[in-house]
Amino acid sequence: MNSINRHRLVELVALEQARYVARHPASQAQFERSEHLLAGVPMTWMNKWAGGFPLGFSRAKGATITDLDGHDMVDFALGDTGAMAGHSPDALVEAVNRRIGEFGGVTTMLPTEDAEWVANELTRRFGLERWSFTLSATDANRWILRLARQVTKRPKILVFSYAYHGTVDETFVVVDGRGRPRSRPGNVGAAINPVRTTRVCEFNDLATLERELAYGDVAAVLSEPALTNIGIVLPEPGFWAGVRELCDRTGTLLILDETHTFSAGPGGATRRDGLLPDAITIGKSLGGGVPSGAYGLRRELAERVLDTARTGADLVDVGGVGGTLAGNALSLAAMRAVLGEVLTDDAFIKMESLATTFAEGVQRAISERSLAWSVSQLGARCEYRFASPAPRNGGASAQSADALLEDYLHLYAINRGVLITPFHNMALTCPATTSEHVAAHQSVFESALDELVA
Repeated sequence: MNSINRHRLVELVALEQARYVARHPASQAQFERSEHLLAGVPMTWMNKWAGGFPLGFSRAKGATITDLDGHDMVDFALGDTGAMAGHSPDALVEAVNRRIGEFGGVTTMLPTEDAEWVANELTRRFGLERWSFTLSATDANRWILRLARQVTKRPKILVFSYAYHGTVDETFVVVDGRGRPRSRPGNVGAAINPVRTTRVCEFNDLATLERELAYGDVAAVLSEPALTNIGIVLPEPGFWAGVRELCDRTGTLLILDETHTFSAGPGGATRRDGLLPDAITIGKSLGGGVPSGAYGLRRELAERVLDTARTGADLVDVGGVGGTLAGNALSLAAMRAVLGEVLTDDAFIKMESLATTFAEGVQRAISERSLAWSVSQLGARCEYRFASPAPRNGGASAQSADALLEDYLHLYAINRGVLITPFHNMALTCPATTSEHVAAHQSVFESALDELVA
């Protein structure tokens, strides 16, 4: 296997950094005059883009973005899943304009017919019978965890190391090198050490999960069907059947976060793989970029939740579940348009086919150059890691990260008109993605590798 010449890599990053600055003077100027924005950006994670400053953009449509300097770019980042429907699909534009203009009323604290339509569609796709709406997956996860603790009267939750569930405090816990729980490195301003609220083990480790659930204090296991934000880590055969059995044996609820794994198909990994969660959370992509989220519950769990309200739990005011803008008319109109006309069952067939072509091309390029990397795919989503074989848990995937190598590959691609997500090496297809877009990435990726291994 080829090893990376680190001196050569440093030189290549410097060359691509200089090219990035030269190509994007308007974006740099926008960044430098943003003196009233914290860290110069609307949200601090926008500084994750390689290059020293993020690109400003003038327009985005379908699977392409045009930056402030007039460069058209193929977008495989797609808002880190938030734009999985593509940028401003026509059905979404029409629904939003109709809601704001023709009908009026963005948020009223009153329901519209769209709410039941969306809930019914989510039931069709995921199989859970009762739904409630949020503005983000973080909200959905935060609220469903409160409900889980309420109905089980248990104080703790369990997550898998390096799983991603937004900014929920309890989930920022990982397993250290000795198998012990610890607050995730970089955790900002934790109110308390999450080790006090959360049990944790590695993904695909049923033996340790059994040990942690045996204490009898875990209200719910919260997990993605496959890890995503640390690189795609797929479940091993029998893993989810084992998790379900352990949850049943210990009276623990199972909550699946389908926010990223919605890429697996129209009903996410839950429907594709026949999983049996007690609850599901999902956000980002539902509204095509309009802030949206939801959580679904099996009928039996929903009845238990409502029973707690009859005995004093405040589900409608200050009990810690809900928000004034949640379930607003604009979000629901957007979700109905996206689910009904854009991210349809048929759309996923094309998206997955193109993602398979993307993944196969990347794997072929890696193999031809004898690099010890791997590629994993989850429906319309794929990702490469600097390890082979592919990591089987979050800890191993975290150890395979190489920030300098990522910067090089991301900068090389941006400078040649291709975007992948800035947080890792993830590419996502949308209904507007074409085979030409995939071929453009393949050409750029192969050229980048040729420079690297020359």
